[in-house]
Amino acid sequence: MTPHPLLAELTLRARVEAHSRTSSGCPCGAATLADRPDATVVRHADTVAKAHAPDTDPADLAPRLTAAAQLPGILLPPLGRTPVDLHRRLVTFWPYGEPVDPENPDAAPWEAAATLLARLHRTPAPHGLPPMRGPAKAALAVARLLAAGRRRHTVPVLRAWLTLPPWARAETPMSDTTTLCHGDLHLGQLVRHPAPDGPWRLIDVDDLGVGEPAWDLARPAAWYACGLLPSDDWSRFLGAYRAAGGPAVPAEGDPWPALDVAARALTVQTAARAIAKATEAGRALDDVEQAVVDACDRMGSAPPELAAGSAK
Repeated sequence: MTPHPLLAELTLRARVEAHSRTSSGCPCGAATLADRPDATVVRHADTVAKAHAPDTDPADLAPRLTAAAQLPGILLPPLGRTPVDLHRRLVTFWPYGEPVDPENPDAAPWEAAATLLARLHRTPAPHGLPPMRGPAKAALAVARLLAAGRRRHTVPVLRAWLTLPPWARAETPMSDTTTLCHGDLHLGQLVRHPAPDGPWRLIDVDDLGVGEPAWDLARPAAWYACGLLPSDDWSRFLGAYRAAGGPAVPAEGDPWPALDVAARALTVQTAARAIAKATEAGRALDDVEQAVVDACDRMGSAPPELAAGSAK
């Protein structure tokens, strides 16, 4: 099958960037790391080229790239700060980093992820950063769910969505306008650089910005609350975040009052995306997808005065 023009040209641009400092032959091949509507990513040798989502605002991406360049001990720095315009998509270039091995869950770097988050949250935000995009992405997931139209699973997810405060639904600004946040933290956002065994670094600055730091802990918190993340892994993550002085939760005691809203929002986002993807593929939900939908059902059926704890 012939690759679409964006993928073909992105592959060529990655090759050119990777070999821009040498005139020798090129024995290495290219690899497509992702090809989705919101991101196309190609690797060639030690260089990665990323085509960002079509609606990416260059005025928002620029300060995010600058922040990554200024925080090389936390974020993977880009290869240059000026995106290329390619088929009406902004393209950036990055050094290759070794990702987390999904086939080896026992080696998941929960402590490294938590420590990097704590350091990020404690770092003064560079000037000009836009708001962190977490709530906006949750709202987009719900909009996609509504467009998919699977009624039986949709109702409990929408009911849970309506229990959230307006800021978590991206209807009003977040109250925290100073804390530097990643915006979309999961284990796929960590790489070792230099590959294959350098220190861990956070990648993907598309959602980087200022906002509520609890959002960055919300995905593992939600998976723990849904019974999808073992308690030992959650304890490792939370303990490392606290040990590194992370400000999103109290240093000791129950962390849930600080995490609950964001964890419920990420549960809804995950369920909404799962239903939409299953509907578009014409298949039933798998066990993990059903678990997050069931969690939404519990959240949405709780009385308002109990809703704050219903995800646990």
